[in-house]
Amino acid sequence: MIQLTATPVSALVDEPVHIRATGLIPFQMVSFQASLEDENGDMFYSQAHYRANEFGEVDLNHASSLGGDYMGVHPMGLFWSLKPEKLLTRLLKRDVMNRPFQVQVKLYDLELIVNNKVASAPKASLTLERWYVAPGVTRIKVREGRLRGALFLPPGEGLFPGVIDLFGGLGGLLEFRASLLASRGFASLALAYHNYEDLPRKPEVTDLEYFEEAANFLLRHPKVFGSGVGVVSVCQGVQIGLSMAIYLKQVTATVLINGTNFPFGIPQAQTAKAGGNISVSKEEAWKPVGP
Repeated sequence: MIQLTATPVSALVDEPVHIRATGLIPFQMVSFQASLEDENGDMFYSQAHYRANEFGEVDLNHASSLGGDYMGVHPMGLFWSLKPEKLLTRLLKRDVMNRPFQVQVKLYDLELIVNNKVASAPKASLTLERWYVAPGVTRIKVREGRLRGALFLPPGEGLFPGVIDLFGGLGGLLEFRASLLASRGFASLALAYHNYEDLPRKPEVTDLEYFEEAANFLLRHPKVFGSGVGVVSVCQGVQIGLSMAIYLKQVTATVLINGTNFPFGIPQAQTAKAGGNISVSKEEAWKPVGP
């Protein structure tokens, strides 16, 4: 009897899954196919082809894919190779607290697949849950003064290191990275700074005092320890994250993803420094920082 198993069936999205097929004919060629429907109803697909061993088993932790969307030994290949059915569709998780992404994995006889179209029912299938938040993580909506965002706290009394999470040009409030950071022990503030609620849709200047307020808000929380916070930023947010690291004494660590190595593009209206605020002209703000 053909069986398809996965361990664990339900887990955080950044946790590895061990997928294995048994009960096959020795050296049988099979195709694993994965699919995911996002919150907008858009579909994402991946596939990989394998040859069973002499015992009629395929273990994705050890077996090498012979074709499909990737080749070689990639235990999580079916996940990272998921592609949108509609070109340029981006996979984003909005509701991190209430429901996971569900990934369906199906096993087919490769000989019954013609031109990437399945000609028969799957030999076996299963559904995996991929969560963006661990049990016990708390989400608190933030509307304090000008600040808009969501604070995620790990389970327990703390104290926890604090992190501010910034995304880029999409705007709005994206929470999936902050919720994962909280699942790993960080008090994480997903901070919106444009195109969200009453915030400017497309600000002409970056007001660093807003981000200083966010750092102070996080440091005041009774479950956050230390005298400094970290910043994780991506794309357009990198310019802000880098400026925070340069000018704000409250920021003691920063991770910059897919951005420039100096601030440019959006002038900074106010820049905070130890001992008070200093005004920065638009001309000065456009200059690279450093020698």
